[in-house]
Amino acid sequence: MEGPNLEKLKTDVHRSLLAKLDLEKLSKVNSNVARQAVASMIGEVISSLNVPLSFAEQEKLEGELLDEVFGLGPLEPLLRDPKISDILINGKDRVFVERGGILERLDTSFRSDAHLLQIIDRIVSRVGRRVDESSPMVDARLPDGSRVNAIIPPLAIDGPAVSIRRFGTGPIAANQLVALKSISAEMMEVMSAAVRARISILISGGTGAGKTTFLNILSQYIPKRERIVTIEDAAELQLAQENIVRLETRPPNVEGTGAIRQRQLLINSLRMRPDRIILGEVRGEEAFDMLQAMNTGHEGSMATIHANTTRDAVSRLESMIAMAGMSLPEKTIRQQIASAVSIIVQVSRMSDGTRKVTNISEITGMEENVLSMHEIFRFEKKGIGPDGKVLGTFVPSGIRPKFLEQLRTSGIFLSPDLFEKTTEVN
Repeated sequence: MEGPNLEKLKTDVHRSLLAKLDLEKLSKVNSNVARQAVASMIGEVISSLNVPLSFAEQEKLEGELLDEVFGLGPLEPLLRDPKISDILINGKDRVFVERGGILERLDTSFRSDAHLLQIIDRIVSRVGRRVDESSPMVDARLPDGSRVNAIIPPLAIDGPAVSIRRFGTGPIAANQLVALKSISAEMMEVMSAAVRARISILISGGTGAGKTTFLNILSQYIPKRERIVTIEDAAELQLAQENIVRLETRPPNVEGTGAIRQRQLLINSLRMRPDRIILGEVRGEEAFDMLQAMNTGHEGSMATIHANTTRDAVSRLESMIAMAGMSLPEKTIRQQIASAVSIIVQVSRMSDGTRKVTNISEITGMEENVLSMHEIFRFEKKGIGPDGKVLGTFVPSGIRPKFLEQLRTSGIFLSPDLFEKTTEVN
């Protein structure tokens, strides 16, 4: 049976199925039992329509209808594919996915804008949110932790748009990152030592550069005995420690009240006896409170920030502190940053879709009114290989970082060779 006819049959069977189902009773039954009952009902409906279908077509139709009744319709096969990292829906019949860092268009589609809206509503209602004309933008989360953003008309001109950022089923190990040539073994050893020695770290990068992934990896080096509080806009971190409290912001309700911002959670977290605070992304006035925490007994705390270079990250921090309304002199703000943050890591997404740590810099203090930084490692891009892969070298600057003394006092001794060896990426 051809595509359009099969789609029409699916619509007819779905309509007949909904007329027969008692959805309220179905929700109270064990999910496996319910799926089996609905599957046999689908078979009966197809038989009653006397339409000639091959076994493969009937199996496909049954699977799609079960996804429609119990899941998220056309999204279900995409969510089951572990290779897909992003699902981007630009309308009912324009669906793109990212696999291995490369975007591609699929022939997946929704029956109509109303069908897509129904799926969006199903996602957001699970987490107590709503989306309609009075509230046309929403952030939500799927049961597997994937982050969903949806925006509908009148704000979205060409129909509802959905962006799903997916996360792995578990934390990536540091050796996997080295094997993927996202970072050199020497750089990873230095960073792991810095985490163990409670040196505060800021991870900078653009959207989709891998900031959260790298933060997850670094957090694996936090000693088990320490208490961690994480603060995020949308829960993405997957920390392996036991003594951890995860906090998440809350958007305003339909009346526009009840919002809980990151700054409020950060201030509250200081009363929770944390050894370290991990901020999913610093993006506003909470930057001031984060620096205060790093300066007053919460050394070794970490955060991510949107910026294109390590120097830009410092400039953005300055702007965010100004947003807190403290009216501090520029020199004082820079002194706060210099005393709170020791290392800034820049992660970037390459043209071939791979993510790499392109720069590790150390903030060394102040020289008059200028915040001084020096580079410890960098990635030098050499070109593109015949297979389209980025070629380059992880290069140490040759400068010994000032935090080596802090490492020594923590009982961690690094070989001088770490700051001399280059690593080719080909």
